[in-house]
Amino acid sequence: MASSVKNQQDILTKLNIHELNPMQEEAISVIENKTNTVILSPTGTGKTLAFSLPLLRELDPTSKEVQALIIVPTRELAIQIEQVIRSMGSGFKVNAVYGGRPISKDKIEIKHNPAILIGTPGRLLDHFDQERFSKTAIKTLILDEFDKSLEDGFEEEMKAIISQLNNLNKRVLTSATQGVKIPEFVKLNQPTIINYLKESQRSNLDIKTVISPDKNMLHTLIDLLQHIGNEPGIIFCNLRDSINEVSRFLKRKNINHACFSGGMEQKDRERALIKFRNGSCQILVATDLAARGIDIPELQYIIHYELPIHKEEFIHRNGRTARMHANGTAYVLKRKGRLLPDFIQETEGINISKKANFKLQYWQTLFISGGRKDKISKGDIAGLFLKKGQISKEELGSIELKQDCAFVAIPLKKAEDLIQKLNNTRLKKKKVRVTKL
Repeated sequence: MASSVKNQQDILTKLNIHELNPMQEEAISVIENKTNTVILSPTGTGKTLAFSLPLLRELDPTSKEVQALIIVPTRELAIQIEQVIRSMGSGFKVNAVYGGRPISKDKIEIKHNPAILIGTPGRLLDHFDQERFSKTAIKTLILDEFDKSLEDGFEEEMKAIISQLNNLNKRVLTSATQGVKIPEFVKLNQPTIINYLKESQRSNLDIKTVISPDKNMLHTLIDLLQHIGNEPGIIFCNLRDSINEVSRFLKRKNINHACFSGGMEQKDRERALIKFRNGSCQILVATDLAARGIDIPELQYIIHYELPIHKEEFIHRNGRTARMHANGTAYVLKRKGRLLPDFIQETEGINISKKANFKLQYWQTLFISGGRKDKISKGDIAGLFLKKGQISKEELGSIELKQDCAFVAIPLKKAEDLIQKLNNTRLKKKKVRVTKL
C-alpha cells in the first residue's frame, strides 16, 4: 500500500496538484473498498481525478487486454478524460473513441489494446459489434456524466454495451445532477452514494438580472460585456442560429470570441476550446454543450443570453463559475416586462452603464503540424520557440499537444515574426508547418 500512496503522490506532483479536495478523498476511499459507487458532485470539482486514481491501482500491468471501460456522453469529455489520464504518466495505455472522426483512426489506435478505453456509446458499440477486442478482462465500468447519456437517448446503446460485460466487479457512476433514475440494466446493486451537490448551493454565486429595453438584446449584451471588462466568460444560447446571430454582431463590434455547439465539426469545436483555454479569445458563445464535460478554467462570469427551459441546465451553466470556494456571477438577460421562469429568483436589474477598461488581445494561437505520433514532446516545442524563436519564457504561453499536431499561445505582436522564423523548420525528424490558428 505504501507504494500505491507514493505513486499517487507522484501523480499529483506531476499534475501540479498540492492536495485532493474532500470529495476526491472520500471517492477514492469508497471506490477502492466498495463494488458500486455513485459520485454526485458539481461540474469542475475534479471527478475525473477522483475515479482515475483508484482505477489505476486496479489495473494489472501484465495484462495485454482492455481492463476498464469509461462511457461518456460527449466527444469533448472523452478527449478530456484521455488527456487527464495520459498526463498522469502511469504507463498504462489509454485511448478515446468517439463519433465525428474516422473509424479508421480508432482502429489504428486500439489495434494494440489499451488498458483503459474511453468512448461515446454509439462509437463503442460499433467496436463491440465488430469484436475489435476481447471484453473478458474488462473488470471496471465507469459511466461519467451518466445522466447526460440517458438524457441524450443513448440508453439502448448503453444497454447493448453493458450486456456484453460479463466479468465486471466494479461500477462507478458520476453526475452533476441529483435524482436521476439509474436503469436496472446497469446492475448497480446497493451503491455507496457520495453526494456533494448540497455543497454546491453556494453563497459565492451571484445571480444578477440585466434588463434589455429593446426586443433585440444584442446591444444590451455588448453594454454588459463592456461593463464586465476583459474577463473570460461564456455567453449561453439555446440554438445554433442564436450563436450565429450573436457571433456576427460581436464580429461587427470587433470583439474577439469563439463559438461552440454540437453543429460544428469536431476539429472546430476542439480548436475553439484551445483558443478559449489559452487566452487567445476571452469569450465563448455556446450552447448547453459547454455547460459541463469540457475542460476549461475557472470563470468569473457566465451570461444567459437565452434562458434554458429546465432548471438542471440553468444549474449546470452556472456551475461554470463560482466553483469550489471562488466567487462568480451569472448574468441573466431579459427583455423589459418579461417574467423569469419559476426556477430563477426575480432580482432587481443592475446598472451596467459604467464601462470597464478594455485591454487589447495579448495572445495568439499558432498551429504546428506535428504531434505525439512524430515523437514530439512539449519540451521539444518549448525549446524550438525559446531557442530558434528567441522569445522569453514569459512570452511562451500554453502548449497543447495532440496526436498529429500542437497548438502554442504566443504574444499576438510576435506572431508574424515567429511564423517567419519557425515555419518549415525541423522538430525532431519532422519538417513542420507553423501557421496562425
